[in-house]
Amino acid sequence: MTDKTPHAPAENDEKPRNGLDRLIIKFSNLVSWLFIFTVLISFYEVVMRYAFDAPTTWVHETASFIGGSLFIIGGIYAFAADKHVRVVLIYDSVSNQTRKYLNLVHHTVGLAFAGMLAYAAYFTAEEAWFAPWGEFRLETSGSVLNAPYPALLKGLIFVVLCVLVVQFVLHLIQELMGLRKNDDV
Repeated sequence: MTDKTPHAPAENDEKPRNGLDRLIIKFSNLVSWLFIFTVLISFYEVVMRYAFDAPTTWVHETASFIGGSLFIIGGIYAFAADKHVRVVLIYDSVSNQTRKYLNLVHHTVGLAFAGMLAYAAYFTAEEAWFAPWGEFRLETSGSVLNAPYPALLKGLIFVVLCVLVVQFVLHLIQELMGLRKNDDV
C-alpha cells in the first residue's frame, strides 16, 4: 500500500496486535465507566456542600484516586489501541520498511524506559506498602478520610508499568518478525 496521506481515524479504530492488547482494551473500556461514577460523586459533593452545608470527607480523595487510576491505565490502553503520540510528520512521510525500523527503535527505547520506570516504581510501591521493618502497612493520605489511596496508586503504577514492559516485549517481537517480510510495495 503506497497511500501515505494521513487519514482521520475511524470511530472505535482500536488496533490490538495481540491477546494482551485485546484484554487491555476490553478492561479499559469497562473501567472507563468509573469516570461517570466520579462525576456522580462529585455532583453529590457539590449538592451536599452548597445545598445542605454538609460537605463530605471522602468525595475529593475518592474522585482523585479514581481519576488518577484511570489515567494510569490510559497509558497502556493508548499503546494497546495504537493511539499513542507519534511524530506523524516523519512517520507518515517514510516508506513502510522505514516505518518498521522506526517502530523497532521506538519499541526498543520504550522497553528500556518502561523497564527503568517499573524498576523505580517497585521501590516506591514497596515503601508505600511496607514499613521499614518489613511489616505490611499501606501508606495513607493523612487526611480525615485517611484512605490508603497513595499506596494503592503506587501499587497500580508498578503493575501497569510491568504490563507496559510486557506489551513492549510483545510488540518488539512482532516488529522483529515483521522485518522478515518485505512488503514495501
